[in-house]
Amino acid sequence: MKITLKDHQKVFFASDFHLGTPNAQSSLIREKKVVRWLDSIQNEAAAIFLVGDLFDFWFEYETVIPKGFMRFLAKITQMRQNGIPIFFFTGNHDLWMKDYFTEELEIPVFHNPIAIEVNQKKFLIGHGDGLGPGDYKYKMLKKIFTNPFCQWLFKWLHPDVGIKLALLWSRNSRLSNMQKGEDEFKGKEKEWLYLYSEEMEQKMHFDYYVFGHRHLPLNLPVGNASMYYNLGEWVSQYHYGVFDGQGFELKEFKG
Repeated sequence: MKITLKDHQKVFFASDFHLGTPNAQSSLIREKKVVRWLDSIQNEAAAIFLVGDLFDFWFEYETVIPKGFMRFLAKITQMRQNGIPIFFFTGNHDLWMKDYFTEELEIPVFHNPIAIEVNQKKFLIGHGDGLGPGDYKYKMLKKIFTNPFCQWLFKWLHPDVGIKLALLWSRNSRLSNMQKGEDEFKGKEKEWLYLYSEEMEQKMHFDYYVFGHRHLPLNLPVGNASMYYNLGEWVSQYHYGVFDGQGFELKEFKG
């Protein structure tokens, strides 16, 4: 995929909105902030990459999708009607996205990292869950969650039951990570996505490695000519990435 920016155009990146958590009231406040951010960038956006965990849980049944998020869905619908390309990536909380957004809004959904080129700069973009060394427990769980038979079994749960169970699991998982301090920076040698970026750079050059998942805004050099960026999160901070054709920058939305 190649994107050529016109004058004053930029490419935007964000991840980990976690819409739906920890409760409807808090999620609504965050959703309105996301919409304000989208409002603020729409006149400059040549493309928008939303890099996973947009929802704290998302499962597409045959004829049902999770309730809520109408402000966000209305905004991205408007942006697509105005011709702004939007790209979704699945994360570990919403990896059950299928074809709803593609069929309804022509928003492609990616389940793995993809390579793109913007103004001759090469990007590798993905959510980041399960990449790099370590995290073996999650890698085993992901195999279960993405197994077609397991997904088929889950869809036979009534949505009121299945979604409540999934949200409970998601909440407990996040609390466990916070208690273990897993959302803290403990050095490059313990950043699995950074190590993954280093490994990939040995195989193929990218100017920018852009991921989410870690809930930490990070910018770290990879070798002599590349950068690893983590986009942070929108539960307590509001970071996003922007590429203007010359360089990549992490910013915090204050609106």
